[in-house]
Amino acid sequence: MNMVVVAPPRQSAKHQILLATTVASGTIVMLMFGMLAIWMRFRDSSPLRGSSDGAKSIRDWLPADIQIPEVAANTIMITLVMTCIIAQWAVYATHRSDSSHASLALAIVAVLGIAAINAQVAVYVQMGIGIRDGKYQTLFYSVTGTMTALLASGVVFSLVALFRALAGRLGDRQVMSAHALYWYALTVTFAAMWFIVYVQK
Repeated sequence: MNMVVVAPPRQSAKHQILLATTVASGTIVMLMFGMLAIWMRFRDSSPLRGSSDGAKSIRDWLPADIQIPEVAANTIMITLVMTCIIAQWAVYATHRSDSSHASLALAIVAVLGIAAINAQVAVYVQMGIGIRDGKYQTLFYSVTGTMTALLASGVVFSLVALFRALAGRLGDRQVMSAHALYWYALTVTFAAMWFIVYVQK
């Protein structure tokens, strides 16, 4: 008598890493947008002063002696856009089982993330303000400092993904997709901060 062995039903692929990254990315966006809402409330509640020609009233929230270095701030924004493109390249290389290009892409993402952090430090140095010099300064360091810490976490994520790629563990494509998603969230969040904090000054 021949016995027929029935294979167990195939379980659908689990996406814990991608799901966890999605939750973390949503948390980051909510955190930073909440801080930006506090920033805008601070700006809108600042006292009014007349312009030099007396034609209009201006919100007096930015101290006159503070100059925001636009070149460094814009450099961060451009760098993060490039980071998203290279992170997507890592996903593409992973789908093609191309470990060398995936590793190269992840290394470039990590370097670009470090470059963005370095540019933010350059902003702090060029502005030359102290965190306890006033309300604007405290809020500025709170918002931008939180964003810098999040960028540092992105660099750590890139390095972890890079070590996995170098170890030949490209079979798990979720890690690369989650990595790209995380950098997308960081870039969108920074774009909002860049516009509100650095552009609308």
